[in-house]
Amino acid sequence: KSLDISHKWLERGVRHFKETEPLYGYGQSYFPIVQGSVYKDLRRKSAEFIASQGMDGNAIGGLSVGEPAEVMYEMIETVNEILPKDKPRYPMGVGPPANIIEGVARGIDMFDCVMPTRNGRNGMIFTQEGTINLKNEKWKNDFGELDPYGTSYVDHCYTRAYLRHLVVSGERLAAQIASIHNLAFYLALVREIRQRIIDGTFADWKDEAC
Repeated sequence: KSLDISHKWLERGVRHFKETEPLYGYGQSYFPIVQGSVYKDLRRKSAEFIASQGMDGNAIGGLSVGEPAEVMYEMIETVNEILPKDKPRYPMGVGPPANIIEGVARGIDMFDCVMPTRNGRNGMIFTQEGTINLKNEKWKNDFGELDPYGTSYVDHCYTRAYLRHLVVSGERLAAQIASIHNLAFYLALVREIRQRIIDGTFADWKDEAC
C-alpha cells in the first residue's frame, strides 16, 4: 500500500515537472526513487515503474538505514537488473567507503551522504589505514601528519595531536579541518575508482580495498 502511494505521488510529480517551464532558461533533472524496503518483489515492481517514467536518472531509496550491508547490496543488484544502464543510478544516503566501492561494483554511478562532514564534526576521519576516532587518548601525543597519504592541504599542515586537541576542546575549527579532510578522502576514493575502471583493474583492486 505504501509503495502504491509513493508511485501515485511520483506520477503527480512527473506530470508537474513536465508541465513546469524552467526558470531563467535553466532546466533541472527529476530522479524518481525506487522503494520497496528489503522485499525483492516490491523492489522489482518499483524499479519497473520507475524505469517506465523515462526520466534523466533514477534513485534508489530506503537503503543504508540500518539493514545489514549484504541485504543492501542484494537490493541494489535486484533493482539494477531493471533500471536502464544508460542513465545514472543513485542510492540515496550511501555511505561508508566500503559501501561506495561495493555499490560501484554493482552498477551505481552517483552517491551522496552526510557521513564525511557529520563524522568530521564528531572527530572521526577516514584514512587508507581505516577510520580514526580522534577523541581517543592514543592520538594525544601523535605529532605525525593528519594523513600522510591525504590529498588535502589540511593533511600536511596539521597533526593528529593538534586536531585531537581542537576536538576535545570543542573548537569549531576541528569540524572544519576534519570535514575538509574527509571530503578530500572521498573525492580521492571515487577518482581512484574511476581510474581503476578505465584501466580495467577495478575488480582486483576492490578485493584488496574491501
